[in-house]
Amino acid sequence: MANAELELADWRRQVAELYAAVRADEDPERAHARWRATRDALISTHPQSPAPPGASIRATGVPYWPYDPALRFVLPLLPAGPGPTATLRLATDHGHLTELRLVGRVELPEPVAGSVAVWSLEQYAGGLFVPLRDGTAGDTSYGGGRYLLDTAKGADLGGGPDTLVIDLNFLYHPSCRYNPDWQCPLAPPGNTITAPVRAGERM
Repeated sequence: MANAELELADWRRQVAELYAAVRADEDPERAHARWRATRDALISTHPQSPAPPGASIRATGVPYWPYDPALRFVLPLLPAGPGPTATLRLATDHGHLTELRLVGRVELPEPVAGSVAVWSLEQYAGGLFVPLRDGTAGDTSYGGGRYLLDTAKGADLGGGPDTLVIDLNFLYHPSCRYNPDWQCPLAPPGNTITAPVRAGERM
């Protein structure tokens, strides 16, 4: 029997290598096509895929909206300001809790126009965490929202000392979208916007 811990390490390694390639590519649309193809392959064939064996998504691939260059931004990390609490404890899988610390916010320009909280994971592997629940949630995307950044798992689009690359075309569904046995930390109120973001993974 294969070692599950080694399989998980391989999954994370491949995801980290994929995002490194995305950051290195000067053409965001080409990088997005690579991200799609690799993510489809991982979900289809990898032993740590969140999709159960026999799930149709393994054969069909993940549905996406077409790449929209107007939804890629390089944004400053701003002070959090009024709004969500400074810390949150969210339920995850197997009855565990994930603690988040608010580190700031980004202001999404038009055509989205919304303020989104940026969190730091306070345990596990640390790192930035940016979930998003937008106007498509529960309709054409997963009702609990999608993830944009989860640097603990290598999902990092880049940026500078004071900025983050926010490319909404890279929004992806958490594992619980594919398998109800997973319980993922979902978007809190500070990461919920009304505008529909028709980019990234869809149902």
